[in-house]
Amino acid sequence: MKRIGAHVSAAGGVENAPLNAAAIGATAFAVFTKNQRQWKAKPLTEKSIAAFKANCEAHGFLPEHILPHDSYLINLGHPEAEGLGKSRDAFVDEMARVRQLGLGRLNFHPGSHLKKIDEAGCIKRIAESINLAHKEVEGVCAVIENTAGQGTNMGYCFEHLRDIIDLVEDKSRVGVCLDTCHAFTSGYDLRTAEACDATFARFEALVGFSYLKGMHLNDSKPELGKRVDRHASIGQGHLGLDAFRYIMNDPRFDEIPMVLETPDDSIWKDELVLLRSL
Repeated sequence: MKRIGAHVSAAGGVENAPLNAAAIGATAFAVFTKNQRQWKAKPLTEKSIAAFKANCEAHGFLPEHILPHDSYLINLGHPEAEGLGKSRDAFVDEMARVRQLGLGRLNFHPGSHLKKIDEAGCIKRIAESINLAHKEVEGVCAVIENTAGQGTNMGYCFEHLRDIIDLVEDKSRVGVCLDTCHAFTSGYDLRTAEACDATFARFEALVGFSYLKGMHLNDSKPELGKRVDRHASIGQGHLGLDAFRYIMNDPRFDEIPMVLETPDDSIWKDELVLLRSL
């Protein structure tokens, strides 16, 4: 079964996220467990944690169908000691929050070298950051998101994902979230069934579907290979519907959270209906 939803708001408390997901007919969702543009946040309260779990249960959301996302400020490959330390502390805190909520996955952007270290050095730091977080917090899988390759961001090619995973000590607690817009704008064609065959065969060869723990379903405003991260609503960008038809009919994408991050949240419900119709 396909588990689809959106990255929903947690305004007023994280316990509202499952309610917002249910309201659009979702069977999966993504959420920030804190303000994504701030380093620190108040600890989750026992009341909020209990309400989140109760609301998930009431609406049939299992932990494996929920994909929390960490703060955009975190850079686990930061080239400077102060920035790296701050990012690692924040990442551990995010993992602890996920654990408190009874969830098992934390989605994150791998990091950026900021033109101060080479890519290999940045990859090593990202993997070390994951290993350190694993030692601090049990039971949470670090889910690396592929990126569009904008600026100095790492993770824009499957080789980066493979190399990070290779350096992670506990491979049972590392995975990948594929963003369709990011894949397309970083150079992986998905516009036809044949293009999808080739791109996902490359993913299987370099990374492996056993590591696929989630997806972000986004169309793309930029054209193929432009290395710019700008999402479009489903069927309204350069990807077109064939990419999403392929994903919705391929069993390799069953039972993982696949969530919209498309720009118009007023049509998320319609986009989920469209995806199911494919």
